[in-house]
Amino acid sequence: MAVALTAANRHDVTQLLPLVDAVPPVAGKVGHPRQRFERTQGDRAYDSEPHRRELRRRRTQPILAKRRTPNGSGLGVYRWVVERTESWLHQNRRLKIRYERRPDIHTAFLKLGCALICHRCLKGSFC
Repeated sequence: MAVALTAANRHDVTQLLPLVDAVPPVAGKVGHPRQRFERTQGDRAYDSEPHRRELRRRRTQPILAKRRTPNGSGLGVYRWVVERTESWLHQNRRLKIRYERRPDIHTAFLKLGCALICHRCLKGSFC
């Protein structure tokens, strides 16, 4: 739904709220479109009470694994979708290894890769 390009040394949690805000309204049934998805899932890296509060304020339920708890939270059942999509993106040589110096060019290739994945899912080749 949304992608962002950052430096390799940036922590993922700094991009959580900007990515949530970048998702466009969800279209579908007739009437007022939903502005947010119902749930936001994340691993232990996103576990912080300020982020949970901000996600609730944005009307999305935070489902984030808690730190210092044993594995088995059940998020892995859904997390594989993210890992699978990243592997689909890495099938494109330009996205697996970054050759471009300019971030706008790499972002364009990233968005093109996402569009191709969406196209293949709608066509029935993927998903």
